[in-house]
Amino acid sequence: MPTLFYPFIAMLNRRTLRIKIMQSLFAKEQGKEADFQLALDHIITVFTPDLNSMKVQDKDLLKGQREVALKLFDKKFKGEEVMESPDPRIEQAVEESLALYKKLIKKDFDYFRKGTVTDVERINVYYQLVLELVTVFASLAAQDKKVAAKNFTANPIVVALRGNQDLKKAILRSGGGWEQHTTLVKGWYRDCIRPDKEFEQYIALESPDLDQHKSFAKHLVRKLILGNTPINSYFEAEDLHWMEDHEIVRSMVDKTLKSVTEKQVQIEIQKLSLDWEDDTDFIEKLFTVAGKLDDEYHQLIAANTKNWEVDRLPLTDRVILQMAIAEMITFPNIPVKVTINEYIEVAKRYSTPKSRAFINGILDVIAKELKASGKIKKSGRGLLDNK
Repeated sequence: MPTLFYPFIAMLNRRTLRIKIMQSLFAKEQGKEADFQLALDHIITVFTPDLNSMKVQDKDLLKGQREVALKLFDKKFKGEEVMESPDPRIEQAVEESLALYKKLIKKDFDYFRKGTVTDVERINVYYQLVLELVTVFASLAAQDKKVAAKNFTANPIVVALRGNQDLKKAILRSGGGWEQHTTLVKGWYRDCIRPDKEFEQYIALESPDLDQHKSFAKHLVRKLILGNTPINSYFEAEDLHWMEDHEIVRSMVDKTLKSVTEKQVQIEIQKLSLDWEDDTDFIEKLFTVAGKLDDEYHQLIAANTKNWEVDRLPLTDRVILQMAIAEMITFPNIPVKVTINEYIEVAKRYSTPKSRAFINGILDVIAKELKASGKIKKSGRGLLDNK
């Protein structure tokens, strides 16, 4: 049998990666407030009476030390020059709290940097789980004495998925698929698949052709698995960013279903990325530079926000501006106009109604200043709009 070639089309694009990075940086920034509070709590704990101590506790003294320590911590946190406290206990508590804050910030940074890559990789796992679910439902239909499931079990797509060794290995690597959720899946089959009118019509067909097999498979995935059903709600609960990932998974599954033809019974498992190493490098570099942007760039943002105080900007806008600057100065092959346009689109989707025009204006001015100062250095494709 001749083998037809179906080129792999990567589902992942740079805008998706930018969005993932933005979401992680946003979460990291939100975590700073909790980290700050934990640092304050350390001081409060140090100067709180120990109810288990056999010694007499001077509550008034502890209260006074606590108030002095909190004020000293706040000043040191802001970078203000202050004299050391004559009370060594206060000085030690403040230094411990500052060290704790730095430790927590670093821990969060590493967690979200690694988590961004893992979050993207999980899209592939959800794609594989959806494909496997098609075969699991076919098996449940075959065991169901109330339905005639011959059409479903003989569906060329189901047969091809069951015989695909790459899919089997990938599912095993990711944790075994639906084997540990048999009760849940059986409930989905009972409540979502078996009562479905199109399912009833499909299994009643006398001799369905390939188009009819494909049509049902598409309906099964789009309407019953990834539609407005408890199955889709399961993925939504599992994935914080399912709204974005859902569309990528659906597109990957659609292309997989289309790969089966009369002459090509083997199914093509789609690649999430054509160059995962390059995509990983992009994620880690952009996250790291944006997350640790030098003070001079923060000052550049502040200087160009005019009547806006940087700390009062919506957090999403601040993250977007930091990412855009980081991208302009870090990736020489990405044209400045591409970067600006991409973050305008991100702002349009994820920030306030006025953010698109605001981001556009600020980035345009900042880009010109960075070019003039030599901070932006482009090469290759990155020179396209820098003539």
